[in-house]
Amino acid sequence: MNISLFINGADRAASTGRTYDRIDPFTEKLATRAAAASLEDVEAAIEAASAAFPAWSKTAPGQRRALLMKAADIMEAKVGEFTKLMIEETGATAPWAGFNVMFSANILREAASMTTQISGEIIPSDKPGTLAMGVRQAAGVCLAIAPWNAPVILGTRAVAMPIACGNTVILKASEQCPGTHRLIATALSEAGLPAGVINVVTNAPEDASEIVTALITHPAVKRVNFTGSTRVGKIVAETCGKHLKPALLELGGKAPLVILDDADIDGAVNAAIFGAFMNQGQICMSTERIIVDEAIADQFVAKLAARASQLPAGDPRGHVVLGSLISLDSAMKMEELIADATAKGAKLVAGGKRSGTVVEATLLDHVTPDMRVYSEESFGPVKPIVRVSGEEEAIRVANDTEYGLSSAVFSRDVQRAMAVAARIESGICHINGPTLHDEAQMPFGGVKGSGYGRFGGKAAIDEFTDLRWITVEDSAQHYPF
Repeated sequence: MNISLFINGADRAASTGRTYDRIDPFTEKLATRAAAASLEDVEAAIEAASAAFPAWSKTAPGQRRALLMKAADIMEAKVGEFTKLMIEETGATAPWAGFNVMFSANILREAASMTTQISGEIIPSDKPGTLAMGVRQAAGVCLAIAPWNAPVILGTRAVAMPIACGNTVILKASEQCPGTHRLIATALSEAGLPAGVINVVTNAPEDASEIVTALITHPAVKRVNFTGSTRVGKIVAETCGKHLKPALLELGGKAPLVILDDADIDGAVNAAIFGAFMNQGQICMSTERIIVDEAIADQFVAKLAARASQLPAGDPRGHVVLGSLISLDSAMKMEELIADATAKGAKLVAGGKRSGTVVEATLLDHVTPDMRVYSEESFGPVKPIVRVSGEEEAIRVANDTEYGLSSAVFSRDVQRAMAVAARIESGICHINGPTLHDEAQMPFGGVKGSGYGRFGGKAAIDEFTDLRWITVEDSAQHYPF
């Protein structure tokens, strides 16, 4: 399938005619052939978004809401197209692709509901005869950079609220899933979104740094949101900082699932299985550390290992839970993590085998801080189990990471769990639930190395608007001179 740039409401090839190929990680066959944007194409996308902004920012909230609601319906109708692209471009399973589409439609509907919530306030003024207001207005052209791992969800999230707030958008598609990201714009365009309100730029992997730098540094771009690795996020943040541009960053994670000694063990096992192995563990909220009190560890690990060992892995087109990882490099990294941990004393209690880009659900027990899997984000189905003595050590281990996105605590005593949750350094914490959970209306984001800013609901309005102080005054007021 050939994937074009989408600029000013129309498909177009790269100005140079260059393309690049995205290969199916499981079959190693061609998945998509996408336009490799040039700096000239970047300029064209920014010009289109800039030209569309004045009119779009002044559209009535009801009009924006109607278009976003229609786009949600169109997106759901394209579930077959999205699923085929996700499987071929990323190695995902069909259930994960279907969930992506369903949730993304909800993101569009939630953004639609926010168009009438972009409110301000009247602020009492000390100046006689003055009406003072705090007013939120659209910021301008927004750059959205989305990753491959939940491509429909994260690509839609990157553009929905900026558009709802009256901004225009350039979506810089992931090199791993250009077709999937491009299809998001098709749904919005078919709903009637005016030309230039959403634009999509695809680029060859070797051009990524040049393309992203040009997009961020252009004076017309007023906001940047980036979802991806902490390593790249730091580069984005530094570039934005040099140009004094606000950035919303949702970066890596090493989510702890803390299981206290009074936990519902079966419930914790269910949450660990889902949180650790959904989409092969390639989710920013994936359970990356299973921290269990030693008093119940033997019983918990036995049940968890038995469940993990039963999860089928293989061709993502088949009836499997775990499909392909995004690349052979990612799969080989899983082997490196296993070898490092077992060489240093960890016990392999489930999985451990790799076949091409498919890696079994793998559990490593008795993991210690000197093992790579303790601190590195695996972003795959290899998960460490860390045994602790008491809740103080559990909290210390949970916070012993550069990351701080999601977390979870299991305890039958909710007050105890709330106290532990309050001390975990993360933007998100779920009590008696998995680390993996999201809803379109919730404030989603992290702390520490997981970034800053919040997607979702009213919190996102602040990210994509400017707060202005406006007054209406008495023209005949008295001045001291």
